[in-house]
Amino acid sequence: MIPYNYTEFIDGLTYLVENKFVPMSRIDDAVERILRVKFTMGLFENPLADSSMTKYLGHQEHRDLAREAVRKTLVLLKNGKSSTKPLLPLPKRASKILVAGSHANNIGYQCGGWTIEWQGVSGNVTDGTTILSAVEKTVDPNAQVIYNENPNQDYLKSNSFDFAIIVVGEPPYAETFGDNSNLTIPEPGPSTIKNVCGSVKCVVVLITGRPVVVQPFVDTIDALVAAWLPGTEGQGVTDVLFGDYGFTGKLARTWFKSVDQLPMNVGDPHYDPLYPFGFGLTTEPTKTT
Repeated sequence: MIPYNYTEFIDGLTYLVENKFVPMSRIDDAVERILRVKFTMGLFENPLADSSMTKYLGHQEHRDLAREAVRKTLVLLKNGKSSTKPLLPLPKRASKILVAGSHANNIGYQCGGWTIEWQGVSGNVTDGTTILSAVEKTVDPNAQVIYNENPNQDYLKSNSFDFAIIVVGEPPYAETFGDNSNLTIPEPGPSTIKNVCGSVKCVVVLITGRPVVVQPFVDTIDALVAAWLPGTEGQGVTDVLFGDYGFTGKLARTWFKSVDQLPMNVGDPHYDPLYPFGFGLTTEPTKTT
């Protein structure tokens, strides 16, 4: 795929063919395979897509299915600082709820790469429900939901929050633009976790396309959820946070303690993960109050 510098590619390939580095038979083979597919699909007779199907884009039935996929793939990594005192599910009836974090009100971050643009974008760039909006729709109408992306200590001390939902993670990326030798949550994510969880009972929701370094924060966090990239249907996250559905998801890969352990797979002599392959706590659906 040559998305940008195609003129340089054409010039370079032409030079290679003219100077016998690439035989014309190789070019003919590639073109023949492409044309065969186009003929099979009937693109020469009907080159344009069937626009009658566009009415189904963003159809509610499809959004409902996407929402179901979100809640079934969330993985609960921690629930309470002790097994006898779980934080989740959260109560819908609360006086004051804090929602914080760079990813709490950002559809673009929820969707990740290959959304609207190749590398994805920040902001509410397409129709959908942010996690902040989903919280507001889920809780009791009398509950006060306060959004502060990165509250400081003074702000936290001047308010009395029942609990906090912190949504942080990685910015969007695709392909090699996502290569990262540290696999850490970029700032202000760590600062938000430290400030909020040091003052308020908190659940941290991670928006990432892969496991990231969380061991430095685990002891501070009351509950930890890997939400991956939930896309446009943030309501799928609150479906399980507030107990309308239970957590059932399991890790599809090992969650490491530090990047120094990588690569690390099940069966390795040095297998010592933070959360092993297949891990995932479960909860039962409940009507919270």
